[in-house]
Amino acid sequence: QRGLRVIDRCNLTILEEPGQEDLADFLAAHRVEVVASLPCYLEENVDRQRGKGTFDGSIRGLQTLNALGYAAPGSGLVLNLVFNPQGPTLPPPQAPLAAAYRQHLGDQFGIAFNDLFTLSNMPIQRFGSMLISRGQFNSYMQLLRDAHRDENLEQVMCRKLLSIDWQGYLHDCDFNQQLGLPLGTPGRRRLHISEVTAAALDGCPIRVADHCYGCTAGQGSSCGGALADEVAAAPSCGA
Repeated sequence: QRGLRVIDRCNLTILEEPGQEDLADFLAAHRVEVVASLPCYLEENVDRQRGKGTFDGSIRGLQTLNALGYAAPGSGLVLNLVFNPQGPTLPPPQAPLAAAYRQHLGDQFGIAFNDLFTLSNMPIQRFGSMLISRGQFNSYMQLLRDAHRDENLEQVMCRKLLSIDWQGYLHDCDFNQQLGLPLGTPGRRRLHISEVTAAALDGCPIRVADHCYGCTAGQGSSCGGALADEVAAAPSCGA
């Protein structure tokens, strides 16, 4: 009714969880844009990163969404995939990797999607803990800082989008949401979606920290994928 663009950052395997059987139908009925993580188009790499059976569950989830019209020409139902590197590296160029995903998933499973977004791994939560345990945290942070590009600042997602948690509270991005950093300045009352107006958001500062280099490094990262073009390399999701 408000004419808003709503994006569901979807874990594909949840579509098969008990009590969530109607979730895919709900998303389609409300024309929600789906952005789903699929860290590789190869079963071995996905299961090694996310756990055994994750790849098969993700494929079934994508097939369910396709059957509802997602990614079908003219349907208006948008299905985008997200790639993250498997280690402390920057993601490869987006366009050739998207072509490799499209060919493999289409040929092997009949799966269609709209776009593939390549995102840097954020040095927070589980990935950050892994870096610390391996003694790689400082070197990865230095990699992100060294690869920072000022031109990416104009297009980072926190300038145009909001992340809303399951209770309806607002955050500048889903990474700040994971860190428990609500929209606005420290000490300010959290803002709920029921209170959102243009006036409430006007002049509200974006909360930043070192993890924000993950969005400004290299080709950049956002909910719309890479922010800048890079020279194409051999496509691979095994990085």
